[in-house]
Amino acid sequence: MIVAETERLLISKFSLDDAPFFLKLVNTPNWIKYIGDRNLKTIQDAENYLTNGTLKSYKDHGFGFYKLQEKQQQKTIGTCGLIKREQLNDVDLGFAFLPEFEGKGFGYEASIAMLKLAKEEFSLKKLVAITLPANTNSKKLLEKLGFTYEKRVKPFEDDQELLLFAKQLNLE
Repeated sequence: MIVAETERLLISKFSLDDAPFFLKLVNTPNWIKYIGDRNLKTIQDAENYLTNGTLKSYKDHGFGFYKLQEKQQQKTIGTCGLIKREQLNDVDLGFAFLPEFEGKGFGYEASIAMLKLAKEEFSLKKLVAITLPANTNSKKLLEKLGFTYEKRVKPFEDDQELLLFAKQLNLE
Protein backbone atom coordinates (compact mmCIF):
# COMPACT_ATOMS: atom_id res chain seq x y z
CA MET A 1 0.00 0.00 0.00
CA ILE A 2 1.57 3.27 -1.18
CA VAL A 3 1.46 5.99 1.48
CA ALA A 4 3.39 8.69 -0.40
CA GLU A 5 5.13 9.37 -3.67
CA THR A 6 7.97 11.75 -4.47
CA GLU A 7 9.70 12.65 -7.70
CA ARG A 8 11.91 9.54 -7.56
CA LEU A 9 10.37 7.34 -4.86
CA LEU A 10 7.36 5.21 -4.08
CA ILE A 11 6.85 4.98 -0.31
CA SER A 12 4.79 2.05 0.92
CA LYS A 13 4.17 -0.12 3.94
CA PHE A 14 6.44 -3.07 4.54
CA SER A 15 5.02 -6.59 4.50
CA LEU A 16 6.54 -9.94 5.41
CA ASP A 17 7.38 -10.34 1.71
CA ASP A 18 10.02 -7.65 2.27
CA ALA A 19 11.97 -9.77 4.78
CA PRO A 20 14.77 -10.65 2.30
CA PHE A 21 15.37 -6.95 1.56
CA PHE A 22 15.18 -6.05 5.23
CA LEU A 23 17.69 -8.78 6.12
CA LYS A 24 20.10 -7.32 3.56
CA LEU A 25 19.57 -3.73 4.81
CA VAL A 26 20.15 -4.43 8.52
CA ASN A 27 23.41 -6.19 7.71
CA THR A 28 24.94 -3.34 5.68
CA PRO A 29 28.08 -1.76 7.15
CA ASN A 30 26.48 1.63 7.93
CA TRP A 31 23.42 0.06 9.57
CA ILE A 32 25.65 -1.97 11.85
CA LYS A 33 27.99 0.97 12.50
CA TYR A 34 25.38 3.68 13.12
CA ILE A 35 22.17 1.88 14.08
CA GLY A 36 23.48 -1.32 15.59
CA ASP A 37 23.75 -5.02 14.92
CA ARG A 38 20.26 -6.48 15.22
CA ASN A 39 21.69 -10.01 14.97
CA LEU A 40 19.36 -10.93 12.12
CA LYS A 41 20.85 -13.85 10.20
CA THR A 42 17.90 -15.52 8.45
CA ILE A 43 14.74 -14.58 6.56
CA GLN A 44 12.80 -15.86 9.59
CA ASP A 45 14.74 -13.47 11.86
CA ALA A 46 13.83 -10.60 9.54
CA GLU A 47 10.17 -11.66 9.42
CA ASN A 48 10.05 -11.73 13.23
CA TYR A 49 11.72 -8.32 13.45
CA LEU A 50 9.23 -6.83 10.97
CA THR A 51 6.26 -8.47 12.73
CA ASN A 52 7.26 -7.29 16.21
CA GLY A 53 8.48 -3.86 15.11
CA THR A 54 7.28 -2.20 11.95
CA LEU A 55 4.05 -4.14 11.37
CA LYS A 56 3.11 -3.83 15.05
CA SER A 57 3.77 -0.07 14.85
CA TYR A 58 1.33 0.27 11.93
CA LYS A 59 -1.36 -1.36 14.09
CA ASP A 60 -0.52 0.46 17.33
CA HIS A 61 0.23 3.96 15.99
CA GLY A 62 -0.91 4.06 12.36
CA PHE A 63 2.66 4.69 11.19
CA GLY A 64 6.06 3.05 11.19
CA PHE A 65 9.02 2.57 8.93
CA TYR A 66 8.21 2.48 5.23
CA LYS A 67 9.76 0.80 2.22
CA LEU A 68 11.39 3.11 -0.30
CA GLN A 69 11.36 2.04 -3.92
CA GLU A 70 13.23 3.89 -6.62
CA LYS A 71 10.62 4.51 -9.33
CA GLN A 72 12.71 4.02 -12.47
CA GLN A 73 14.23 0.65 -11.54
CA GLN A 74 11.36 -0.35 -9.22
CA LYS A 75 14.07 -1.41 -6.78
CA THR A 76 13.73 -1.27 -3.01
CA ILE A 77 16.57 0.95 -1.82
CA GLY A 78 15.96 1.74 1.84
CA THR A 79 13.59 2.73 4.58
CA CYS A 80 12.37 5.94 6.12
CA GLY A 81 9.67 6.44 8.66
CA LEU A 82 8.27 7.38 11.99
CA ILE A 83 8.60 5.40 15.19
CA LYS A 84 7.23 5.97 18.67
CA ARG A 85 9.86 4.65 21.07
CA GLU A 86 9.04 4.16 24.75
CA GLN A 87 12.37 5.80 25.60
CA LEU A 88 11.57 9.09 23.84
CA ASN A 89 8.76 11.58 24.50
CA ASP A 90 8.16 12.36 20.84
CA VAL A 91 7.89 10.41 17.59
CA ASP A 92 11.27 9.74 15.99
CA LEU A 93 12.20 10.11 12.31
CA GLY A 94 14.60 7.47 11.01
CA PHE A 95 16.10 6.40 7.70
CA ALA A 96 18.57 3.89 6.24
CA PHE A 97 19.67 2.97 2.73
CA LEU A 98 21.54 0.28 0.88
CA PRO A 99 25.13 1.53 0.40
CA GLU A 100 24.79 2.16 -3.33
CA PHE A 101 21.89 4.59 -2.69
CA GLU A 102 23.46 6.63 0.11
CA GLY A 103 24.44 10.23 -0.60
CA LYS A 104 22.13 10.62 -3.61
CA GLY A 105 19.45 12.79 -2.00
CA PHE A 106 16.98 9.97 -1.37
CA GLY A 107 17.15 10.51 2.40
CA TYR A 108 16.15 14.15 2.04
CA GLU A 109 13.41 13.34 -0.48
CA ALA A 110 11.92 10.56 1.67
CA SER A 111 12.22 12.57 4.88
CA ILE A 112 10.37 15.55 3.39
CA ALA A 113 7.52 13.14 2.55
CA MET A 114 7.63 11.80 6.15
CA LEU A 115 7.47 15.33 7.60
CA LYS A 116 4.39 16.00 5.47
CA LEU A 117 2.75 12.72 6.58
CA ALA A 118 3.61 13.40 10.24
CA LYS A 119 1.96 16.80 10.07
CA GLU A 120 -0.98 16.21 7.75
CA GLU A 121 -1.94 12.56 8.34
CA PHE A 122 -0.92 12.03 11.95
CA SER A 123 -1.26 15.61 13.31
CA LEU A 124 2.10 15.45 15.05
CA LYS A 125 3.36 18.76 16.39
CA LYS A 126 6.99 17.76 16.91
CA LEU A 127 9.41 15.14 15.62
CA VAL A 128 12.76 14.11 17.04
CA ALA A 129 15.65 12.19 15.55
CA ILE A 130 18.55 10.47 17.25
CA THR A 131 21.98 9.74 15.84
CA LEU A 132 25.44 8.80 16.93
CA PRO A 133 27.77 11.81 17.25
CA ALA A 134 30.05 10.20 14.63
CA ASN A 135 27.29 9.96 12.01
CA THR A 136 28.12 13.17 10.16
CA ASN A 137 25.86 12.42 7.18
CA SER A 138 22.78 11.96 9.37
CA LYS A 139 23.53 15.14 11.30
CA LYS A 140 23.89 17.11 8.05
CA LEU A 141 20.63 15.68 6.68
CA LEU A 142 18.72 16.46 9.89
CA GLU A 143 19.99 20.05 9.86
CA LYS A 144 19.06 20.40 6.16
CA LEU A 145 15.55 19.20 7.10
CA GLY A 146 15.29 21.94 9.73
CA PHE A 147 15.95 19.82 12.82
CA THR A 148 17.98 21.48 15.56
CA TYR A 149 20.25 19.83 18.08
CA GLU A 150 18.66 19.74 21.55
CA LYS A 151 20.73 17.51 23.82
CA ARG A 152 22.68 14.32 24.34
CA VAL A 153 20.63 11.31 25.46
CA LYS A 154 21.19 7.68 26.47
CA PRO A 155 17.81 6.16 25.63
CA PHE A 156 18.78 2.51 25.30
CA GLU A 157 20.19 -0.22 27.48
CA ASP A 158 23.55 -0.14 25.67
CA ASP A 159 24.20 3.21 27.45
CA GLN A 160 25.47 4.72 24.18
CA GLU A 161 25.23 8.48 24.06
CA LEU A 162 23.23 9.82 21.11
CA LEU A 163 22.47 13.29 19.83
CA LEU A 164 18.79 14.25 19.94
CA PHE A 165 17.53 16.64 17.28
CA ALA A 166 14.01 18.10 17.17
CA LYS A 167 11.74 19.88 14.72
CA GLN A 168 8.45 21.63 15.42
CA LEU A 169 5.77 20.88 12.83
CA ASN A 170 3.69 24.02 12.69
CA LEU A 171 0.07 23.20 12.05
CA GLU A 172 -1.14 26.07 9.91
